Amino acid sequence: MDSKLVVYNTLTRKKEAFKPIDKEVVGMYVCGPTVYGNAHLGHAKSYVSFDLIYRYLSHIFPRVKYVQNITDVGHLTDDADEGDDKIARQSRLEKVDPMAVVERYMFNYFRDMDTLNVKRADIYPRPSGHIPEQIEIIEDLISKGFAYEVNGSVYFNVAKYDEKFDYGKLSGRSVEEMMEGAANRTLSAQSDKKNGFDFALWKKADPSHLMQWNSPWGKGFPGWHIECTVMSQKYLGENFDIHGGGLENQFPHHECEIAQAEAHTGKPFANYWLHNNMVTINGQKMGKSLGNGIFCAELFTGDNFQLERAYSPMTVRFFILQSHYRSTLDFSNDALEAASNGFNRLQKGLSRINELETSDKSTLDISSLKDSLYHAMNDDFNSPIAISKLFDSLKMVAAIEAGEEKISLQDLERFKELFDAFFFDILGLEVEEAGVQSNEITDELMELILDFRKAAKEQRDWGTADKIRDKLKELNIGIKDGKDGAIWEFES
Repeated sequence: MDSKLVVYNTLTRKKEAFKPIDKEVVGMYVCGPTVYGNAHLGHAKSYVSFDLIYRYLSHIFPRVKYVQNITDVGHLTDDADEGDDKIARQSRLEKVDPMAVVERYMFNYFRDMDTLNVKRADIYPRPSGHIPEQIEIIEDLISKGFAYEVNGSVYFNVAKYDEKFDYGKLSGRSVEEMMEGAANRTLSAQSDKKNGFDFALWKKADPSHLMQWNSPWGKGFPGWHIECTVMSQKYLGENFDIHGGGLENQFPHHECEIAQAEAHTGKPFANYWLHNNMVTINGQKMGKSLGNGIFCAELFTGDNFQLERAYSPMTVRFFILQSHYRSTLDFSNDALEAASNGFNRLQKGLSRINELETSDKSTLDISSLKDSLYHAMNDDFNSPIAISKLFDSLKMVAAIEAGEEKISLQDLERFKELFDAFFFDILGLEVEEAGVQSNEITDELMELILDFRKAAKEQRDWGTADKIRDKLKELNIGIKDGKDGAIWEFES
């Protein structure tokens, strides 16, 4: 089964058969959050997406070693080498120590991800705890001629690296294009750099900077890019299987990670690069400057002007999984309402499967359903297709309930095991009690409606019977008449 997995590798811009370095242990590193604020819908999209990938890899391989960093220093406000450290700036706003900011928002991050049933990674390294390792690699890069020190700061020499390697191979950018771009703009620290596109490995800290450490070049702090290079290689080795993160980090962050790693070791860094796409709000990019951000906690409480109501954590998770991880996720209340209905329908399917009556033999092919589910996930973790196949399986359930198809006890056990594996283990969904209660109420109301329709048909009032059926059809509720009476189900 594992040999059939195909992933889209951003590095080669094509789908490739996934072949781990060690079939017993798959190594995966994913860029985690910079914890200076609460997790928002974009974070949910990213980490639910990689949770799906982690869960499926764990399902088909003996073990996955999952490392996700927590950035607590060095990530500047322009996502490169200029501006304030994001955490230091927040500490001044809140008038607390920077590490108090880190602890607060790291706690909130885990709270929100736990609520979304995102499994914890094996290791959560923090840059502040790996200063010696970062200094060691920076010294090695200087000794090899790939980095240089200026006035207490150290920069990576991109042009020097590009002579031997290929800077820009991940993002598709060329050094020549960057030279032209640098010539057309002025950067405040450009006088310290040999070229404007060189990037910081170590930044000199002024006396007021609260987060600084001793180094061979004076007191300072590490650059954002060196942190992930060092921590991923420390826990997964110089060459490992998967590096993941948001598409917005492809350049410069991930491009710089590759350059540092390969200049240091002379070996390939990560074999497969997976990037999740971003979130839009009603077709518009989500961002603080646009004032349209939605925090995870607000989704669960409804406390945001863009939300018509609160949505359950599993509705939010299901909403995200209905979009492929490489596709843009467009938020709208209508989309979340549809996800809520879809999730409740799928959740109801669990109890319907458990209530099925068995026969001596089956007329349904459970193996075909199994193949279609694994085929979807083996095709670059295609959760939307996998979910559609689960909905297709509910049509099988309806056919059994109506007496049109039969299922043996053995096949029913296989069916339950398959449905549970994808619902709980791979998609990471959970049964929500509120949803069950809502389903129970819906069941009672639908039974009442079907009784009215049955009475109309018995009185040969075909117009009323058809009107009830057609009105339910408008609400995406299908009615199927069988020998034991009518049954209903939500239609996708």
